[in-house]
Amino acid sequence: MAVVIVAPDSFKGTASAVQVARAIGEGWRRMRPQDEVVEMPMADGGEGTLDAFEAAVPAAVRRSVPVSGPAPGARGVGASWIELPPLGTSGHRTGVVEIADAAGFTRLAHPAPLDAHTRGLGEVIRAVLDHGVDELIVGLGGSCSTDGGAGAMRELGAVLVDEAGHPSIDGGRGLLDLAAFDGTRLRHLPPRGVRLLTDVDNPLLGPRGAAAVFGPQKGASVADVALLEDALSNWARLCGGDPTVAGTGAAGGTAFGLLRWGATISSGSRAVAELVGLAAAVRRADVVVTGEGSFDEQTASGKAPGIVLDTARLAGVPSIVVAGSISIGANTAGTVSLCDIAGSRDAAMSDAIRWLTNAGALAASQCGQGSRPTSP
Repeated sequence: MAVVIVAPDSFKGTASAVQVARAIGEGWRRMRPQDEVVEMPMADGGEGTLDAFEAAVPAAVRRSVPVSGPAPGARGVGASWIELPPLGTSGHRTGVVEIADAAGFTRLAHPAPLDAHTRGLGEVIRAVLDHGVDELIVGLGGSCSTDGGAGAMRELGAVLVDEAGHPSIDGGRGLLDLAAFDGTRLRHLPPRGVRLLTDVDNPLLGPRGAAAVFGPQKGASVADVALLEDALSNWARLCGGDPTVAGTGAAGGTAFGLLRWGATISSGSRAVAELVGLAAAVRRADVVVTGEGSFDEQTASGKAPGIVLDTARLAGVPSIVVAGSISIGANTAGTVSLCDIAGSRDAAMSDAIRWLTNAGALAASQCGQGSRPTSP
């Protein structure tokens, strides 16, 4: 019998990390029913971060909070946060939120690049603080807004007004007319602080900034991008802080606003791995299976599967990669590409769960009759 850790990231646009882990695990069990298969879905701070914590920490509690929709006229939604129990000997409680759930694309009927805001994220954070956690983790990925985190800051007590002294309007567009920012009434951070999880290093402004790089993904036209760049520049001038810091452009600049509050930035993948106890799980394993939609040169640059592979390598545990497509060599005991076994990318994506299950069985077959696959 082998102990198998299945720790993939999501196959974005196709299947969540929880679904991927479940399907691979099912396929593995079909081939090797005697093995102990532990499903440990991973995340990097974007969509699926809450699910990863809930799946990996049995005593985690999911709580729901009613929040504002992320654009004018959008319906209010029920956003979630996860309360983690005291882990190890630390004795402190941790709250986890993700912007994708509170103010993400799935909360919009259609893109609103100039008017989408982060008020919902601020409302969730406020509820978590009211609950009395010792530490707050904020996943930044999958946001639908480019407001520099102004909406969240407003919900946390900041005052934002235009030249007439009236509250500025929400969204990136509203930052153009912003005349004053007052952060003296901001909520206090929890005792152990606030960590922002992101795996992008983009600054707030410039050609690699929030508007230029991520604005078009949120429906912004060329003219919209120029407007948002000016708006974020005004926000940075009034808010204070350094817009050139790596990562401040994450989630439409939300990282910049929350850094002004006093938060710190962490590698999303590494923080999730640490908080779910990946290293300890891998040390007791005979083989580790990880993967993502596209296994390429970016995987090793802090992405979740790269962190899993590094952890397995340090522990001396063989690893297998299951991915939609594999464009670089993997120094692992085996690889399975869904595009190869399905015959094409379209076929793989049209029935991803089926092919992931088949991939899990193929990965298990690479173990042969022994407990472990053989590393190259």
